[in-house]
Amino acid sequence: MDKIEVLFAEDELALAHIVRESLEVRGFKVALCADGEQAWRQYTKQRPDILVLDIMMPKIDGFELAKRIREKDKTTPIIFLTAKSQVSDVIAGFEIGANDYLKKPFSVEELIVRMNVLLSTNRLLKPAPSVKSIANEIMQIGKIVFDPARNTLQYGTQTQRLTSRESELLKLLCHYKQDTITRKTLLQNLWGDDNFFNARSLDVFITKLRKHLETDPSVQLINIRGVGYKLVW
Repeated sequence: MDKIEVLFAEDELALAHIVRESLEVRGFKVALCADGEQAWRQYTKQRPDILVLDIMMPKIDGFELAKRIREKDKTTPIIFLTAKSQVSDVIAGFEIGANDYLKKPFSVEELIVRMNVLLSTNRLLKPAPSVKSIANEIMQIGKIVFDPARNTLQYGTQTQRLTSRESELLKLLCHYKQDTITRKTLLQNLWGDDNFFNARSLDVFITKLRKHLETDPSVQLINIRGVGYKLVW
């Protein structure tokens, strides 16, 4: 599947790089622009899937940029980012043609949720699957055979038995294979709560799974710092 292309215009470079990195580890392709003029040139060249625009930018501000875009393009979703909190500014943004409006400081998690909603067919967020809804079919993880129904890992003639919690965790990681799954998604699916004590338990189970999977060096359970985990092979 092709990556979703995001045009992200933000002149606060420290914030811009953090947000871009967070989006890229989730599989988005991000074109970062430091001012409105650069963003306009990038838009005409790229025609992205979604635009995330700061309002207060040099050369061309976010409102003017959105006006130019809406003269040519009525459908590509636009999310405004701004430190402004006046109701009049929010209304002005929607009147220009914005689809959503996020006030600074904001959570990258919330930005991603809002982007996913705008990019979905019916503008509804697709819920993360519960571990119980994922089929107990046998899975091939590199050279390891995972049987979630029996809670076993098979590597050649070696059989490793998992606890039910380890098996549920591995099912979710396999379901998101090659994609990042957030710690919050794992915690809410497996424990029903993302409190501190459950988070520490998750760390323990991740360490145990890495130990179980190390029989095949091609299988890697990667920690995406500050976001979650990705299982690759």
